[in-house]
Amino acid sequence: MNILYWILLGLIAGALAKLIMPGKDPGGIIITILIGIAGALIGGYLGRFMGLGAVRSFNLDGIFTATIGSVILLILYRLVSTRMKKA
Repeated sequence: MNILYWILLGLIAGALAKLIMPGKDPGGIIITILIGIAGALIGGYLGRFMGLGAVRSFNLDGIFTATIGSVILLILYRLVSTRMKKA
């Protein structure tokens, strides 16, 4: 997949994840893209592990998988940030 597709996929998946989980998260378009790209990697790994396949193309399946991975990443971020605030 071309790097521009990864950036576009990251932007869409990161924005969808932030819409699904509103709240105080790292902001900005660059961070949203990075969350989406990392979410695509996490979602692709989990999808391959569960036998569903990886994110290989820019289609609805890839966007869905990347969005799920991005939501998981945001959940982990919130868990870590709340524990850091308590310490």
